[in-house]
Amino acid sequence: MCALAFALATSGCATKKYVRNTVSPVSAKVDQVSDQTSKNSQNIEDTRKEVKQVDERATNGINAAKERADAADTHAGDASNRADKAQQSANQAQQAADKNRQDISGLRDVVANIDDYKLQTSVSVPFKFNRYRLDDESRGQLDKLASDVKTDRRYFISVEGFTDQTGSKEYNEALSRRRADAVVQYLVAQHEIPIYRIHMIGLGDQKPVDDARNREARAKNRRVEVKVFSADQVAAGLQKGQTSGNVTPEAGYQSASATK
Repeated sequence: MCALAFALATSGCATKKYVRNTVSPVSAKVDQVSDQTSKNSQNIEDTRKEVKQVDERATNGINAAKERADAADTHAGDASNRADKAQQSANQAQQAADKNRQDISGLRDVVANIDDYKLQTSVSVPFKFNRYRLDDESRGQLDKLASDVKTDRRYFISVEGFTDQTGSKEYNEALSRRRADAVVQYLVAQHEIPIYRIHMIGLGDQKPVDDARNREARAKNRRVEVKVFSADQVAAGLQKGQTSGNVTPEAGYQSASATK
């Protein structure tokens, strides 16, 4: 009985020792794996944080770049609009200059033989500031001028519009043409002056009659000058010379040509 108990005790101790020897390495391995797993989890978490930070920096950088690009596009658009407006202003100024040259050229063609056409009469029609409508006094001046030329046969009327120096050059040129247009319209509509006898131009603030900078000077410069040039007196003189036997310049030229 004692021997059996000893044997069992000895066998139990051996089994426990065996179990400890077998389980201990496994337990150690499990602990090692668990530690490694914890480290890996920590590394993964750290990596995720780094990736998140990199992603945030990249997103911020992209947004900042987009904002700068949008701002650049806005500035470029503004610059393009300013350039377009400047080009439009330049085109308008060029058109106004071309029109003035054409008007002056047409007027020069008419008075090319200035020895025949002489200044017969003239009036200066005043205008209020930034206005281009005729008042009663101006209409009276034009009525008298029109009645004086109705008996003429060879004449033309020059109508030159002017402004003071207030405002831009382009605006003043346009305003001076409106003032000249008002005079032309009145002469044609109210007095039936043939339009082909009238030559109109707007000269803006050019040719001021008073260079001063005060109110009185500006009032003088806001005007339309209407001048009537006639060749009737010259034609009458030539006709008189022909009837009295005098040699006219044209006849003299023909005689000289025949001599040759």
